[in-house]
Amino acid sequence: MTMSKGQGADTLLDVQDLSVAFRGKRVVQGVSFSVRRGETVALVGESGSGKSVTALSCLRLLPVAGGNPEGAITLDGTDVLNAPVADLRRLRGGVAGMVFQEPMTSLNPLHTVERQVGEAIILHQPMSGAPLRARVIELLCRAGFPKAEDRLGAYPHQLSGGQRQRVMIAAALANDPKLLIADEPTTALDVTIQAQILELLEQLKRELGMALLLITHDLNIVKKHADRVVVMKDGHAVEQGDVATVFADPQHAYTRMLLATEPRGQPAPVAEGAAEIMRGEAIKVRFPIRRGLMRRVVAEVRAVDGVSLAVREGETVGLVGESGSGKTTLGLAMLRLEQSEGAIRFEGADIQGLDRGALRPLRRRMQIVFQDPFGALSPRMSVGEIVGEGLAVHEPGLTGAQRAAVVATALEEVGLQPAMGERYPHEFSGGQRQRVAIARALVLKPRFLVLDEPTSALDVSVQAQVVELLRDLQAKHRLAYLFISHDLRVVRAMAHRIIVLKDGKVVEEGEAAQVVASPREAYTRALMAAAFDLRAEAAPGLRN
Repeated sequence: MTMSKGQGADTLLDVQDLSVAFRGKRVVQGVSFSVRRGETVALVGESGSGKSVTALSCLRLLPVAGGNPEGAITLDGTDVLNAPVADLRRLRGGVAGMVFQEPMTSLNPLHTVERQVGEAIILHQPMSGAPLRARVIELLCRAGFPKAEDRLGAYPHQLSGGQRQRVMIAAALANDPKLLIADEPTTALDVTIQAQILELLEQLKRELGMALLLITHDLNIVKKHADRVVVMKDGHAVEQGDVATVFADPQHAYTRMLLATEPRGQPAPVAEGAAEIMRGEAIKVRFPIRRGLMRRVVAEVRAVDGVSLAVREGETVGLVGESGSGKTTLGLAMLRLEQSEGAIRFEGADIQGLDRGALRPLRRRMQIVFQDPFGALSPRMSVGEIVGEGLAVHEPGLTGAQRAAVVATALEEVGLQPAMGERYPHEFSGGQRQRVAIARALVLKPRFLVLDEPTSALDVSVQAQVVELLRDLQAKHRLAYLFISHDLRVVRAMAHRIIVLKDGKVVEEGEAAQVVASPREAYTRALMAAAFDLRAEAAPGLRN
C-alpha cells in the first residue's frame, strides 16, 4: 500500500494516522492520505467502510458521540483537530465546502432556495439585499440550476432530485472554496442526472481551480473522474495510489474484489413456448390536479399513458427511464395496487374488473419487492414474523411449527440462516434486508414478481450478489419478473427484454442486448451514454 507522502507545498489537505471511535468501537483506524491543490481524490469502499466518517472528520463535523478524532488533519495550513471555533467557521464553507449524500435531508424544508444559498454566503461575507440576491442567482446558474431567478422562492420538496443537488452545490461554492468534499453526490439520482452532476463538478473544478475529495462506492465514477483513489475497508485504508495504477494492477484482495463485482452475465434463456403469465394492454393511470377552495379538478397528470406489455414464464422484462417516467406506477397498476384503465390479464384471466374479495386469492401469486428494504420492513416485527406474515393470511390452516418450517426454507433460499428469523431488520445490512424482502415475496410461491429498484440502495458488490440470487431463483421457480430500475448496468444483467418509458409512454422496446447495444431513439441513447460512459448527452425531454 502506498502511503500518503505527507504535507508538501502543493498539499491542500493532509490526513495522518486518523482514528475515530463511536461508543468505544473504532470505525476508522490509522488512515493517512493527502489531497493536492486542483486534484480529485476518491475515497471508495462498501457501506460501513468509514468513508463518510473520514470525510466529516476533515472538517470536524462528527457528532459529539463520535468523541475526538485522533491523529492529525491539516487543511490549508490549519491544524483542524486543534483549531478554535473561529478557525473552524472560517474553514467550513470558506476553505472547504461540502455536498452531503442526501440533499432532501440536508436542506432545510422550511427555507426557500434563495435563503438556503444566501445563508451560506452571509456566514462569510457581509452582504444583503439586491447584491445578495444577485450572488445567489449567480451561484445557482454556476451550478447549472435551470431558470434560477424564477425558482428562488421554491422549497426543497418542490424541486427534483437533480435540482436539490444543484442547490447543495451552489451553497457549497458560495465562498469559492479551495476544496469541495462531495459525499456520494449522485446516490439515488437517475443515470442522466448523475452524469450531469459529475460533469458539472468536473467543470467547476477546472474553472475554479478546486480540489475535490469524492466519496463514492461506484468504481466507474472513480475511473473516469478521479486522479488518485483511496480504498477503504472496515475503517482501514487498504490501498491507495494513482487511479490508472490501482485499476490496472490492484495489490489488495479487497480492491480486486471490488473491481470484479459489477453485475455481469445474462439471465437464463426463456424456454420455448413459455406460457404468458401477465399481460397489460393500453394501461392508463391518471392523477387529478385539484385547486381552489372546493378542490376542483382543473387538470390531470397522465402517469401512464397507453402502455402495453407482456411477461412470460421465466422471463424478465426491464422497465427503464428517469424518475417520473411512470415505471413504478405501471408496476403497481399491473398488480392492481393502483387504479388504472385498460386490460390486465394474469395467467390468461381478466383481473381488471375483479373486486377486492375476488383478487385476494390471487395476491399470493403476484408479489412485489420494494425499493427501500428498510422502509418496507416493519421495525417492530422479527424477520421470521415479516416473512411469515403472508402465510397467516393465505394459509391460515398451517400450524405454528409448519409456518416456521416454511419461513426457514424461504430464508435459506435467499442465503440467510433460519436462526436469523429471530432478529429484527435494524440488525441486518442493506443487502441482507433486501434478501428478507425477497424471502417475504417468495414464501407464497408467486408466479409474477414486480421488482421495484431492488438494488438502488446497495453497494456494487451487494448488487452483484442480489442479481445472482434473483437469476438463480428465476431459473429454479420459473418466475416472471417485471424489473424496474434506472441502473442500466443491472438491467443489462437481469432482463431479457427492455421497455423504455418517458412521460408515461413507451419510446422504445426490444431485446435487451439490442436496446443496450444499438438504441434507436435519442432518449434511449442518452440514457445509455449516462449509464455506461457517465456522459451527459442532450436529448429531447431529458430533465435537469
